[in-house]
Amino acid sequence: MANAAIDKITSIHAAVESKRNAKIPDWSYRDVLFMLIHYSIASYELLERKLSSDEKEELYDVFLRMGTRMNLQKLPANYNEWLISHEEHLQADLVKSDLTVDLFKQYRKHLGGFRYMLLLETQKLVVPARVMQLLGYKNSLWLKPVIKIYKLSRHLKMDGLIKNIVLPPKYKAQIKALDRSI
Repeated sequence: MANAAIDKITSIHAAVESKRNAKIPDWSYRDVLFMLIHYSIASYELLERKLSSDEKEELYDVFLRMGTRMNLQKLPANYNEWLISHEEHLQADLVKSDLTVDLFKQYRKHLGGFRYMLLLETQKLVVPARVMQLLGYKNSLWLKPVIKIYKLSRHLKMDGLIKNIVLPPKYKAQIKALDRSI
């Protein structure tokens, strides 16, 4: 099933490349893969607990297999190599550009004021330090206690109430289906 999902992603990207008559560069896929690895670890550790070195290695291995299945080149062989490569990427390749500014305008437009503010505050809790610096973020003070309340609500099986308030109505059914599948 996972391979089918990866193959579907690859197929969608191939169609985009064909339509644009241009190949999406390997580094672009690698950037997204690296971002997903970082966010997977950071969000889990924010909402659950710290991962052990072995768990981080296991998680990285899943993404490595995904990247390999997508025919990505030059992927680090293990989690420790990924840490070095990821840090090098953050320092050498990341910039805030007009496209970044436009992306955030689109977020605001499509999410609305409250959800946009929530997105920014949530990002402050999970993005790497270099991204914090580039985006001019300061630490999020008010969201940390809210996260504790959310964690408690999950324990009490009342997290649906918070999700109802926060999530856009048109995505609620999809998110509920995801919750049931976990």
